[in-house]
Amino acid sequence: MKIALVILNWNGKNWLELFLPSVVANSDSHPVYVADNASTDDSLAWLKVHYPQITVIAMDDNRGYAGGYNEALKSIKEPLACLLNSDIEVTPGWLAPMAQRFIDEPALTALQPKILDYNNKHFFEYAGAAGGYLDRFAYPYCRGRVFSTIEQDTGQYNDRPYLDWASGAALFIRMDAYHQVGGMDASYFAHQEEIDLCWRMRLWGYKIGYEPSSQVYHLGGGTLNDLSPQKTFYNFRNSLFNIVKNDYSSTWFLVLVLRMQLDGLAAVKFLVSLQGKHFTAVFRAHISFYVHFSRLRAQRKAGKKHITLPQSKIQSIVYEHFIIGKKFFSEI
Repeated sequence: MKIALVILNWNGKNWLELFLPSVVANSDSHPVYVADNASTDDSLAWLKVHYPQITVIAMDDNRGYAGGYNEALKSIKEPLACLLNSDIEVTPGWLAPMAQRFIDEPALTALQPKILDYNNKHFFEYAGAAGGYLDRFAYPYCRGRVFSTIEQDTGQYNDRPYLDWASGAALFIRMDAYHQVGGMDASYFAHQEEIDLCWRMRLWGYKIGYEPSSQVYHLGGGTLNDLSPQKTFYNFRNSLFNIVKNDYSSTWFLVLVLRMQLDGLAAVKFLVSLQGKHFTAVFRAHISFYVHFSRLRAQRKAGKKHITLPQSKIQSIVYEHFIIGKKFFSEI
């Protein structure tokens, strides 16, 4: 089963120079694409000289992660695609077990490998680790990473559970299911769009998985690093988007109100910590959410609720981690 390896690029020539060789060397005859979000550096010129065999999908403006992939994937004919960050080093044999999982499990529509830290390769990496879950208030956390606490990989997550979401850093996906559920929501621009996509897929009755025998190393922060107020803005705003669009429980509005109050507490923490730009980012996130609220409600009404999802395993990861003091996924 062919997999289209699709790397989204925006002014990332340095990342392409560093990480593209590992992807090409370990593509195992699967086609490699670079989808370019209107880069203004010399990424495209460099690709033309060094990798003329790679298909470039050039866009005329920067559409972000969600919009960029939506446009790029229109050109993909393969039944599977891997949405791969430009700052990821892959390993030999990483593709075969991923393809086999899709063959063996027809209900599986999204799958991630084990994601380890490029700079500290015995530890999991923030963006996905060993697979993602959501608490009742749509806070994401991972096997191997709870907030900023990162675990060492000792094989403790070498099982194959079904997840709430798979990481967009290396997201393998069935193209027919991707288009069936409407692709990504381009209004997210960046961050948590894969959570929204996986949530909608689960509402259709599809499965989200994790494959530990495939592993990659993620540098992280190639576009927006962890200290970026803009990343804070997208993460806070897009979590609220996710609740309105995808939480079909009878208490969804109460969940939304409580989540916004928790956001307020986080904003106060930023302010007390003299992180004024992050405080402002949370405020801007809520203003943007209000602006989009009518559209989100319309998307909610138009959405497909094919099945009723079970309640989240954890009511509040914030309470478990910051109040009770549970640092690791295994303690939750």
